[in-house]
Amino acid sequence: MFLLIALLFSTAIAAALPAPGYTEGNLSQPLSQTGFTSWNAGAVTEFPIHSSCNATQRRQIELGLNEAVTLARHAKSHILRWGNESDIYQKYFGNSPSMNAIGAFDIVVNGDKKDILFRCDNPDGNCDLEGYAGHWRGENATGETVICDLSYETRRSLSTMCALGYTVSASETNTFWASDLLHRLYHVPAIGQNWIEHFADGYEEVIDLATENVTLSTHDSDTLQHFALEAYAYDIAVPGTGCPGSQHEHHDSDTAGPGTGGSEIMSTATATNGPSTTSEVPANCHTHDGGELHCI
Repeated sequence: MFLLIALLFSTAIAAALPAPGYTEGNLSQPLSQTGFTSWNAGAVTEFPIHSSCNATQRRQIELGLNEAVTLARHAKSHILRWGNESDIYQKYFGNSPSMNAIGAFDIVVNGDKKDILFRCDNPDGNCDLEGYAGHWRGENATGETVICDLSYETRRSLSTMCALGYTVSASETNTFWASDLLHRLYHVPAIGQNWIEHFADGYEEVIDLATENVTLSTHDSDTLQHFALEAYAYDIAVPGTGCPGSQHEHHDSDTAGPGTGGSEIMSTATATNGPSTTSEVPANCHTHDGGELHCI
């Protein structure tokens, strides 16, 4: 009798439990039919390059993007190691909290790349203009960047950092593929998120910004590039020395205003190749020191 009661009790418990293959809260749907996928399914981890780029163009762009990631990764690592107590950090970002700068570099390294495209087919005709090394397509295609022939002729590898007369303060940020492409990535909404803009133009204004309007420094495109270059030079290229160049001398000047967001088209050129007179600058464009051309 006792065994019969025990058997009936066990059967009742078993009947009350969910049947195998079903999930709690969704008893009508077997696990095999729930369509469960990994949280990061479909993530794009490599920068897409358009089919218009030939084999040599693709190889150079890929190498340049890899170095841009290397530059951004080290900039983030430098801040994570030293925080805002780093002399280099304070030089460019003052006493700003480090989280914004860390995020600005980390999104280049680890952000999803699905809404980014590098192409070589000159769809807007801007590569035909003198001095154009590339441009963000702006309202024509906010996720796309065109790399023009001048880039392949003038850009350098990070392996030449602190060589061939380069210094952080006196040389252009677009000397290297890494920093040039970092700049271009910040124009793309998927990376820059309309948060990283142009508030300063060139080394002198970048340093002034860190003392005069420090809240803008951690999302200023030029500041982020200069910091990344100087941290890499000091930590990696020539450890403990770097190549900062001449010291900044404070001067009174108006800092550049905020960028124009989605309507700005950017191209860069070296000083020797950039437009030399106002008459040569395309309509709605202006040049900065070193031949950098911005067009609205």
